[in-house]
Amino acid sequence: MIEVPQNQDLQIPYDVSLSLKREDLIHPYISGNKYRKLKYNIAFAKANNYTTLLTFGGAYSNHIAATAVAGMKYDFNTIGIIRGEELAMDLDKTLEENTTLAQAVSCGMKLIFISRESYKQKEEASFLASLKKEYPEAYILPEGGTNDLAIKGCEEILTLQDLSFDYICCAMGTGGTIAGICNASSPSQKVIGFPALKGDFLKSELQKMTNTSHWELQQAYHFGGYAKVTQELVNFINEFNKTYHILLDPIYTGKMMYGIFDLISKGYFPQNSRILAIHTGGLQGVAGINKKLEKKGLQTIAI
Repeated sequence: MIEVPQNQDLQIPYDVSLSLKREDLIHPYISGNKYRKLKYNIAFAKANNYTTLLTFGGAYSNHIAATAVAGMKYDFNTIGIIRGEELAMDLDKTLEENTTLAQAVSCGMKLIFISRESYKQKEEASFLASLKKEYPEAYILPEGGTNDLAIKGCEEILTLQDLSFDYICCAMGTGGTIAGICNASSPSQKVIGFPALKGDFLKSELQKMTNTSHWELQQAYHFGGYAKVTQELVNFINEFNKTYHILLDPIYTGKMMYGIFDLISKGYFPQNSRILAIHTGGLQGVAGINKKLEKKGLQTIAI
């Protein structure tokens, strides 16, 4: 792993300042919050003599890809329980069209495709017990990698220098990353989460993971839900990359940055506010999203 570069200031034509924490530069594949979430989990698995990492995810899961690469790097076998049994019907075609799963397989991950109905049981004790019985050598990581050790790792995203910011913005999936940021931030700061999923349930999920209260969720920027991408979002990502030479992913960071710019333009942030946005990586998934866009005849994300 490399040292994360300092925050990158973005020049914007407004009376607030905006900086981007480049967590995406930690590693090409185990990047951003995925590295943070895996760090202490891998240490625990090693210390307790597990030989396999088993986890869950959808077809475009950054966590699946990162776990596969981490397994190869740190000498673990890896197993991915993937949502959608239809993906296994023509596996060669699936891997040809899905760079995330292809990357995982190339790193040695065994993929197990299950129905969406069965996948809903991923947190149930009986389902987990059956997996432990079948794979006793496996350390089981939850979907998205979020658990107490993951939150501990995400608490290390912020540094002492980051306490000077008034607002800290973070994309949100399972909630582990923003929970760690909430725990590490000052109560005088406002932490703003930008969910990639639709639904108010994320608020209660975050409340389970942090005892802090200086946070809020901006739920108007999911663009239709998880992994949903519109032409408007693609245009924003491409324009952002053209202006700042920074690639955003369309599932998390692209939606967050779109939301931040929209809120700034609407005067949401007081004058002279200092805003820090967290670039949580996830760029490996851009190629797969581009293939979906090409099929629809839409403009793709410039890589």
